[in-house]
Amino acid sequence: MREQADTRTRIQETALRLFVEQGYEATSLREIAEILGVTKAALYYHFKTKDDIVASLAGERLRIVEELIAWVESRPRTEETRRELLRRYADDLYHERHHQIMRFFERNQTALKNHPVMGKTRERMLHLIGFLVEPGDSAVVRLRSSLALFALHASGFLLSGDELSDDERRAAALEVALDLIRR
Repeated sequence: MREQADTRTRIQETALRLFVEQGYEATSLREIAEILGVTKAALYYHFKTKDDIVASLAGERLRIVEELIAWVESRPRTEETRRELLRRYADDLYHERHHQIMRFFERNQTALKNHPVMGKTRERMLHLIGFLVEPGDSAVVRLRSSLALFALHASGFLLSGDELSDDERRAAALEVALDLIRR
């Protein structure tokens, strides 16, 4: 059973790397299988289509967002809760391959814009953003607060040419995000 999980993870990691490097549409299941040194049948055992791989990767992100939503719903609506929400989101975003998954979504927006998982992702992200604002906030405050989450994402590609570690990118993004929610 562990070997199957390892194979599934290797498929996801290889597909993710190829999707980011050369694009979702330019990557084939055959190519993924060849790079892994497995048969197409072995790959099909885990994923029948590229969409299945995307759904599995997005499922990981959605699970994390759902956990954050559950956490924030159990907390009082305070500035400290908003700050902690951003810290937790930044930690999760830079943990393991989640930052790479977000880079994949960012670089393949056109190919994925009608993919069912994208609609669910957008809906959950908007729900999460709702915890960063208060009823009656001005348009400026709502926009600034919403941009806090996007600052965490943007650091991955806006600072990618810099000689920064992921920790340094995360720290810079979190500082900007926290500043954006300051009232």
